[in-house]
Amino acid sequence: MARADRLLALLQVLRRHRYPVTGEALAAQLSVSLRTLYRDIAALRGQGAHIEGEPGLGYVLRPGFLLPPLMFTQEEIEALVLGGRWVAQHGDEVLAAAAREAVDKIAAVLPAPLRRTLAGTGLLVASPRPDGPPGPSMAPIRAAIRDECKLVLAYRDGAGAPSQRTVWPVAIGFFEQVRVLIAWCELRQDFRHFRLDRIAALEATGERYPRHRPALLQAWHARQGIPEQ
Repeated sequence: MARADRLLALLQVLRRHRYPVTGEALAAQLSVSLRTLYRDIAALRGQGAHIEGEPGLGYVLRPGFLLPPLMFTQEEIEALVLGGRWVAQHGDEVLAAAAREAVDKIAAVLPAPLRRTLAGTGLLVASPRPDGPPGPSMAPIRAAIRDECKLVLAYRDGAGAPSQRTVWPVAIGFFEQVRVLIAWCELRQDFRHFRLDRIAALEATGERYPRHRPALLQAWHARQGIPEQ
């Protein structure tokens, strides 16, 4: 394996670990000697990678080190373009614009051959069908999820019965035809799923809910029997 490829592989392995991983384990995953691994870690640190740790204790990559997009493979570029196009079609206006800008930024720094791959990929995303009311913009819901703040929903169930719910937003599920807000409902004292197209109105209270969202999301995964991604 060429050294540049080996350094890239080492970064990818470190990114997959939230906690320190020993040099021996890293060397085994990369099929290199421990001495080579130590040299590669030193080289990455010299390039600005914030790798903490030392021999015998393990290593962890702290956030903040960005890999230049020119290191992407053709398959990775196609995956990014496909994901960006999907979000541009199915996200709210703010998220759609961000997706298009992200793809443009990647294109701007790619070498010419890979830029042609990005422009000419044959992976297309169909526009969503306008079947029924679109529901509220996802932007304030996404903001409430990020800030761990409560929302007050004016909601109608499948039979059309109205209710007002104060919820702790956890995540948005994107299905083929509907978007679903996953939230802890104060009225039901349990997790509930709210279709966005059935939300007549919402209000962001600015009030933080008492539990951290990652813990809520973990509890929802366990309740649903869904492996965490």
